[in-house]
Amino acid sequence: MDQPSPWLDDDQQALWQDLLTVVIALPAALDRQLQRDAGISNFEYGVLARLSMADDVTIRLSDLARGSDSTLPRMSKTMDRFEAREWVVRRPDPANGRYTLATLTEAGQQKLVESAPEHVAQVRRLVFDPLSAAQRRQLGVALSRVAATVRGELEGG
Repeated sequence: MDQPSPWLDDDQQALWQDLLTVVIALPAALDRQLQRDAGISNFEYGVLARLSMADDVTIRLSDLARGSDSTLPRMSKTMDRFEAREWVVRRPDPANGRYTLATLTEAGQQKLVESAPEHVAQVRRLVFDPLSAAQRRQLGVALSRVAATVRGELEGG
């Protein structure tokens, strides 16, 4: 029986190189835009956005870190910066004191609202505008499958 090649074929290599460009260059482009226009990173914007979508704009730090593809120490440092800017308030989780809750403040919500228009425009320009509606649907299906596989790998599955 033939062994699979240890190398990607030409089509796979081309797709892989495009994916690497998106994975590496897209966050850098979003960081540049957000730093220029809002003074925050793409990661920080994502954390603010996740907090804003949580029930009562409050979430456990461990869940916020997991949902942001972050470590708990990185999230704690981000929360230190956010607390200094009065964008979040942290407190023990009354349901289980071993956990810490983060709550988005009005100032944090305002920062997100002020940052969103240019950021959303940049995301549209870079990701959605180059694609037709059918291509967006296909990309969504494909990325969901890849993301599920990657998440399974990270979770030890």
